[in-house]
Amino acid sequence: MPIWKSLLSRLDAVLALAILGAIALAALSAPAVFPDGPWRMVARPLLTPFTDITHPLGTDALGRDLMASLMFGARTSLAIGLVSTCVAIVVGTSIGAVAGFVGGRVDSALMRSTEMFQTVPSFALAILLVAIYAPSTVSIMIAISVVSWPPVARLTRAEFLSMRKREFVQAAMLSGQSSLRVAWSQIFPNILSPLTVMAALMVSMAILFESALSFVGLGDPKVVSWGYLISAGRGVMSQSWWLTFLPGLAIMSTIVSITILGDAIGDSQDPYFERRESK
Repeated sequence: MPIWKSLLSRLDAVLALAILGAIALAALSAPAVFPDGPWRMVARPLLTPFTDITHPLGTDALGRDLMASLMFGARTSLAIGLVSTCVAIVVGTSIGAVAGFVGGRVDSALMRSTEMFQTVPSFALAILLVAIYAPSTVSIMIAISVVSWPPVARLTRAEFLSMRKREFVQAAMLSGQSSLRVAWSQIFPNILSPLTVMAALMVSMAILFESALSFVGLGDPKVVSWGYLISAGRGVMSQSWWLTFLPGLAIMSTIVSITILGDAIGDSQDPYFERRESK
């Protein structure tokens, strides 16, 4: 069954797509809807949501439009989540594929190097890297990529170790195909399902990492993010709860939707799932 048909057959996947589509549309249209950006003070501070039609979600403690901040924050959070995940997937898949396919001393050396990165707690290492290179969008992406690739490498290695012993892989190698061609055409397509699920989880974790870094003051001071909004609103939480609730709701909705969509895509590539759905 094609992936899109499988997704449309599941209500949770359709809802997840709708939520992610709305968030992506908000992120892409933010500069057009708010050409002055999210930093401009437009009304009195702490304006309650739905009391002013020009500022439907209210304003923060400095009188800045909260809707503009949320839309620009979506651009930051999604961009960091997607870019850092793509980098981690490429690095982790490459290292894991080489380790699993070549084996021997190469496998041992690469896995010992991978374990070195996993001995330090991920968030602590991310804080250290961002603090060393100064808080910026690029440094945050690099830090999240560095702490995210080891699990990908271990998963890819395990899958390659299992796949290289299969009959069709052995037949392809005996037919004279190069190792790179065998790995790319015979093994890699068969590990896309677990990689897709892991990538979805990694995007979610990257968004959480970025939000946590911004919350503790290590976000990029030149851009607005959901974590920054939560951090900025915690000082007035007792009287203006929406300043922390709405960014938190955006983070939760994005993460849950990405996780559901990743599970649905993984199921659509599972032969057992396809046989069950066809009955």
